[in-house]
Amino acid sequence: MKFFNGRIAKRSILLFSCVLLFAASICFAKDYDQLFTEANDAMAQGDLPAAISILKKVEFEKGDDSGAFVRSRMQIARLQFALKDMNAASAAAKEVLAVYPDNSEALNFMASVQQEQKPRYKVFIEDCLRFLPQLLKGAVMTITLVVCIILISPVGGLLIALGRISTFKPVSGLCWFFIWLFRGTPLLLQLFFIYYGLPSLGITFKPFTAAILGLGLNYSAYLGEIIRGGIQSIEHGQMEAAKAIGMTYWQAMRRVIIPQTYKRLMPPIGNEFIALIKDTALVSTIAMVELMRSADQMFNAYFNVTALILAALIYLLFTTIFTFIFEKIEIRAGIYENR
Repeated sequence: MKFFNGRIAKRSILLFSCVLLFAASICFAKDYDQLFTEANDAMAQGDLPAAISILKKVEFEKGDDSGAFVRSRMQIARLQFALKDMNAASAAAKEVLAVYPDNSEALNFMASVQQEQKPRYKVFIEDCLRFLPQLLKGAVMTITLVVCIILISPVGGLLIALGRISTFKPVSGLCWFFIWLFRGTPLLLQLFFIYYGLPSLGITFKPFTAAILGLGLNYSAYLGEIIRGGIQSIEHGQMEAAKAIGMTYWQAMRRVIIPQTYKRLMPPIGNEFIALIKDTALVSTIAMVELMRSADQMFNAYFNVTALILAALIYLLFTTIFTFIFEKIEIRAGIYENR
């Protein structure tokens, strides 16, 4: 009987001890929750040093799986990082690594601290080497689009301009409607309609084809009005003189009128093509991976503004080159005129 009473007493003591330990752990957890609440209040008031000193009260306890210690030290590390105290930030992260050497959060944070401590020019060079290959791939697609539109839109613009000044009313009216439609609606809406809207009518285009079609139609409409203005700026007596020596209307346009419009058209057409380089960024909305889409993807992945800076520099380089080329063409076209 005494033997059973002794066993019952031992079990009671053991059970009571477990209950006490469980209650103590709950109390500590509640205390830690209170500390984190106080630290959050201090951060909300902008008092980061006070938040750090509160979080330091959280201590490591062997066998504690609550993560309170790791959470507190990593929060301290982030706050010290915000205060630009890299040594203190590293020390807080190292406290975690001393206990949990494989903690990925602490390891990634230490890498960020080391990156932050590098000279700015080294960081910028490393970012450039990391981002440039992908940006240059996007830039090749941008240039491909620009070259295709430069080859397509002047031809379309010339046909629209000739149709616009035609005396045949149906052709003139159709060309007027085309210009009215594509100049009166946003280019982005036109790209959306071609790529996303036409499939509902059973017409589907690949992203590159849709981009060429949308940009080509839009810029043909604008160039059509520019070319029409250039043609009509030539004195009417030129056409009458050409007809007087036996030329037909189309012969006079091809040999007399249109060649005289080249120099007058170069500045506005050059301006349109420079705008085209920037407008190609809109095709990123129809799944085309060009320069702007590449920069946006890398910025979202790394949250690094260097990707956007490099994209801006590449756009500036392209516009500078095209401006120089069109200035040379303008000079060449007006070489026999008094300037």
